[in-house]
Parts: sequence; C-alpha cells; structure tokens
Amino acid sequence: MRVLVVEDSSAMRAFVRASLEESVSANVIEAASGFEALRLLPREDFDVAIVDVNMPDINGLELVSFIRKSERHAKTPVVMISTEATERDRERGLALGANVFLSKPFGAEDLTRVVVAARRDAGGG
Repeated sequence: MRVLVVEDSSAMRAFVRASLEESVSANVIEAASGFEALRLLPREDFDVAIVDVNMPDINGLELVSFIRKSERHAKTPVVMISTEATERDRERGLALGANVFLSKPFGAEDLTRVVVAARRDAGGG
C-alpha cells in the first residue's frame, strides 16, 4: 500500500510512517507541506492520502479539494487529521471529499484501522 502523508510536523510524519510501515507494510511517501504534495501528486499514484488540516501554505482543506478535482486522484481515499478538529472543520473536510476525519492525538491502532477501512471502502481491498 502506497500512502502519501501530508503533514508539516516532522514528529507526526515519523509517527504515521512508523505506524503504517509496521502494521501494514505501507510504503509511505512524506510531504512536509501542501505545496510539496502538489508536486508529488501528478507524478505518483497513492492508495491513501493522509492530510493535516492546518499547514502553513496550502491547508489540508484546499489540498483535499484539489485531490477530488484531479482526474488521477479523485477516487484516492483521504484521511484528514487535525489537532483542532472543530465540528466545522470536520464537516467542511467531509463535504470537500475526505473519507474520514481523525482527531489528534490518535494511536497507531486507530490510524491503521482508519487507513485500512478507507482503502477497503474505496474498493482497494
């Protein structure tokens, strides 16, 4: 499983990488910003994208909107993550096309369960 992790916190990216590599042998590709993700998306296919809401350049909501409008990635499951998971952010993220909204902090088991379910629900097995 190829997973794109878009998160400005290096500690959170490392946690997500370690969790998914250990639990589902995922191949994790990291992007430290929305801009970096925009450079990666046209070049690669991903089974799941994990996107932080709050980032300094292009925020996660804008990135999800871009992913859903992209012919190549429109069906890629998106898991949004955020420490500031207000109901408004959650509703907006889901309305823009995120499959799941996961509030930080979360454990490795919760992350794995959500990622596997999002991929399965999108038909990725």
